[in-house]
Amino acid sequence: MSDALLAHRPRLNPIAGPILGEFLLTLTVAFAGLWLASHESDAAGGAFGMVAQMQETMYVVFRVLAIGLGVVITQALGGGQVDAARRTALGALGASTWAGLLVVASLLIGDDWALEALNAPDEVKTLAGPFLMLLAPAMLLDAYNLSMAAILRAHLHVKESLRVMVVMHVTHLVLAFVLMRGIGGWDGWGLNGYAVAMIVSRAIGLVLHLALWKRLMRLEPTPRDWVVVHWRLVRPVLWIGGPGAVVEVVYRAMFMVSLASTARLGVEALATHAYTLQILKYVLLVSNSIGWATEIMVGRMVGAGELKKADALVRKGVRNGLLASGGLALMCALAAPWLMHAFTKDPAIVHSAQVLLWLSVLLETGRVFNLVLNGALRATGDAIFPAVSCIASLLLVLGLGSFWMGRWFGLPGIWLVYASDEWIRGMLILWRWLKRGWLAQARSTQRRVRGSAS
Repeated sequence: MSDALLAHRPRLNPIAGPILGEFLLTLTVAFAGLWLASHESDAAGGAFGMVAQMQETMYVVFRVLAIGLGVVITQALGGGQVDAARRTALGALGASTWAGLLVVASLLIGDDWALEALNAPDEVKTLAGPFLMLLAPAMLLDAYNLSMAAILRAHLHVKESLRVMVVMHVTHLVLAFVLMRGIGGWDGWGLNGYAVAMIVSRAIGLVLHLALWKRLMRLEPTPRDWVVVHWRLVRPVLWIGGPGAVVEVVYRAMFMVSLASTARLGVEALATHAYTLQILKYVLLVSNSIGWATEIMVGRMVGAGELKKADALVRKGVRNGLLASGGLALMCALAAPWLMHAFTKDPAIVHSAQVLLWLSVLLETGRVFNLVLNGALRATGDAIFPAVSCIASLLLVLGLGSFWMGRWFGLPGIWLVYASDEWIRGMLILWRWLKRGWLAQARSTQRRVRGSAS
């Protein structure tokens, strides 16, 4: 779809569809890994889920780059600054290298401390420690893949980005099945096989991304691009991605408090938590893809000065997200007895997860506002307000609330806290959008883009 057509008839589906495919592939591999781990034991399933949450916490560093890159490049392209977009893309590689090395070092040095802080049961800790160590190298490769994919999507090469993800994740899935379960007389490596498969698949993804950069955007990184951080180019990226990353850091920290509260309830509760969250990831991926597509389109519209069209598109994105996530959450709650049998036959876990999935109808509809509106506000340049306004809810509701509600009401109490936090934060940023608090930032961004072009 051409930029001219997008300017006159902005549509979310052509952008959101391929992004949805990427998210679906990512979740399917994680779902398969959890399924394979759960068939070893509930302890292995709990270890997989706990490590997955630790990974998500570390991915915050990469999202600073991916989020900021997407916004800065879409704004530049919307304003016709192709050369500036190219320079920013190349400048992101050095930043990705150092961000990836920082995460790898954190995982290798702090794994034992993190598992202790999360109250991991001994049988979970024994499995999670080696698994986490093996995942560390894959995280460095993911730093590159996430940044390079964000840049492809910002140039509207969403179908090509999807093709890379198909190859990468299918490779991961096939290798994980063989390396975890074994073949013939070989018993496999269990959880560690998933990590080895991830390393191989991410290396393939990097090679494919480099080929697409060369073919579609005529970008060929030099050795210097991989190690040198060009702060003049990276500074606007950090300005956009930084506030969101602060929120993400606080969110992940408070979520870890809820995970520690869950672990205190025992292996059964930890496994239930992991299985339910894995199912819910499929629910949120639709509104998540709408949010990413909205951010890309709004960034371009702001760069081009199409502010009224941006407002209309955001409202449409929220509406579509509510319908999609609400409907999917309801379907999952109704199908809970059958869905949970994919992971466990324990009737107590199945019953507990069913209760959580019914509560998740409330959780997922509240989450829509955060997924769609946060990205839209960032794309206008209004990155500070959503960050500052959400921190109190994260600390007091998600963090403190999880600690006490988990003690008083168990897992259902923790789930009610999740829903309350999403709705409080969502209503704050909805108020910001409806009251046009973002307009001043959008106009300032537009002036900056035009000034850079002159």
